[in-house]
Amino acid sequence: MDWEQHSFPLLPLKKKSGKEKLRPVQQKTEKQEVEIRSRMTVKDLAKAMHKDIDHIYEALLNTSIDLDSLEPDSVLDEVWIKDIIKKSGMKCRWATLKEEKVKENKDAIKRPPADPALLTTRPPVVTILGHVDHGKTTLLDSLRKTHVAATEAGGITQHIGAFLVHLPSGEKITFLDTPGHAAFSAMRARGTHITDIVILVIAAEDGVMKQTVESIQHAKNAKVPIIVAINKCDKPEADPDRIKKELLAHDVVCEEYGGDVQTVHVSALKGDNLMALAEATVTLAEVLELKADCTGLVEGTVIESRTDKGKGPVTTAVIQRGSLRKGCILVAGKSWAKVRLMFDENGKAMDTATPSMPVEIVGWKEVPSAGEEILEVESEQRAREVVEWRAYAEQQEKVQKDLEIIEAKQKEHKDAYKKEREGLTNLTWRQRRAALYKAKRHLMAARPKERVESDKNTLPVIIKGDVDGSVEAILNILDTYDAHEECELDAIHCGVGDISENDINLAETFKGVIYGFNVNANKSIQQLAAKKGIKVKIHNIIYRLVEDLYEELSSTLPCSVEEHIIGEAAVLATFEITEGKNKVPVAGCRVQKGLLDRKMKFKLIRNRDIIWTGYLSSLKHHKDDVPVIKTGMDCGLSFEKNIEFEVGDEIICFSEKEVAQKISWDPGF
Repeated sequence: MDWEQHSFPLLPLKKKSGKEKLRPVQQKTEKQEVEIRSRMTVKDLAKAMHKDIDHIYEALLNTSIDLDSLEPDSVLDEVWIKDIIKKSGMKCRWATLKEEKVKENKDAIKRPPADPALLTTRPPVVTILGHVDHGKTTLLDSLRKTHVAATEAGGITQHIGAFLVHLPSGEKITFLDTPGHAAFSAMRARGTHITDIVILVIAAEDGVMKQTVESIQHAKNAKVPIIVAINKCDKPEADPDRIKKELLAHDVVCEEYGGDVQTVHVSALKGDNLMALAEATVTLAEVLELKADCTGLVEGTVIESRTDKGKGPVTTAVIQRGSLRKGCILVAGKSWAKVRLMFDENGKAMDTATPSMPVEIVGWKEVPSAGEEILEVESEQRAREVVEWRAYAEQQEKVQKDLEIIEAKQKEHKDAYKKEREGLTNLTWRQRRAALYKAKRHLMAARPKERVESDKNTLPVIIKGDVDGSVEAILNILDTYDAHEECELDAIHCGVGDISENDINLAETFKGVIYGFNVNANKSIQQLAAKKGIKVKIHNIIYRLVEDLYEELSSTLPCSVEEHIIGEAAVLATFEITEGKNKVPVAGCRVQKGLLDRKMKFKLIRNRDIIWTGYLSSLKHHKDDVPVIKTGMDCGLSFEKNIEFEVGDEIICFSEKEVAQKISWDPGF
């Protein structure tokens, strides 16, 4: 029985142990995975961990990171990202980068050099350079027997023009007529890059001038040979030999002095000796052996671009390779064209344009910039690809530049923060807070002053021009503006074409002035501008526009006060008189120069220092009140304020006149 009693309870024990064996084994909990990447911010990491930002701050307590400087947008180092995840009981894995497909470079490029056997002789491209008003357009005018100069505003060339001139000998020369004005240096530089020969026009009576030197420099930089045309030789004060000597100083050695530069004496107005100049050009072109490939895809350069009301975007170009025909697909910069129409410089339709020929091309989707390279492509789809690629490449370049600026700013802020914290490391948190508050209080006090400074004079301007080169020239002038302390000049918008309603609205928003160059503003636009009080200033001579801008800038400045001395007197004696209960100091004076007028302002000068400026309370001759005291007369006077006089003091009577200030900017012409 005892054994049974002892053995009985063992049975359920076995059952229990059996149940325990059936219980499933608890598996180890999987750690949460966090996807990380480089340059994660505090906010990004919190989001990836499905935690709030405070969790990140808690994880970084008691580390060397300064939590005060840590913002939600602060970028965390890789070490700290991994440390935070580890402390949070999670594990990290690097995010698989959604591989941005590295875009294939689909840009259009020039063809490799042509087989010499395919090359044929081409006309020379000649650029006429020189100082403003030295007769370049008149010279070209005489060569092509038309009257361009008469139609140019003020007789000054304001656009670059390309013309094909047929000589009696059957030879052809393409001339690029560039502006000689100081404002158009970029257009002159562009002209020399596609040219074979430079004709440097110098007026015989003026000699070598500023733009003449600049033109020589352009030619040298482009490694282009020069022919010197000494113009206005029919004038009695002409001195060609002096010019040849002046040119020596700029390393231009004429044939008469043993050099290789041809000089031709001409009179553009009378047409004297022009054939000699043309022959000199043709001879030099033969020596240069100018040849080009007339086959295959077209290559060229945009000389000028504009928007025509009837034709849309139009470019003047010079073809450098291939033959351009209607239907060709062209790319220039971030614009493309299917050639619809082609015109020569006289507006006559053309079927084909071969190397060295100037041509006006119609069919562009947008206006390309002057100076852009023109390349022909196989199809419209290919043209779109090229334009898209160029826009993408430009955007990437911009992003890269922005990133560099951001990194530089971050470093600047970090350095400033470190400097601010240098003296706070050994302080308690209370002392640190007090020190920071003191520093911030100082900044708060400085803010109103900063605000006042930001409210300084500003003149927002909108620039509209007829062609791309004109706008570029005006913007180049604006780049020379250096009087920002007096008035901030802000070019808020620039564009090609007539003045539009958008320009008026923009000017209204920014309280700006619209400047137009060789453009129009129709009646409705003028009425809208007048209604909104917007100034619209249209000019057709560039220096008139700049003069107007100069005056507008000057008008924003406050008037200065000029002092004109009316009379001077010396204090010979001092005494006091009693008026009621008050004692009033009085100066006994003698007028030494001019007169003293009681209505005017007075200065009291002692030992060359101005003691007081203001008005008189009384002016007496003997015992009579008088309005004026003349030279040599004695008087007694007292000031509005009780000022003590001393013998030997000077009293100056003066008037004040407000004078309009002029801005200190010098546009250069």
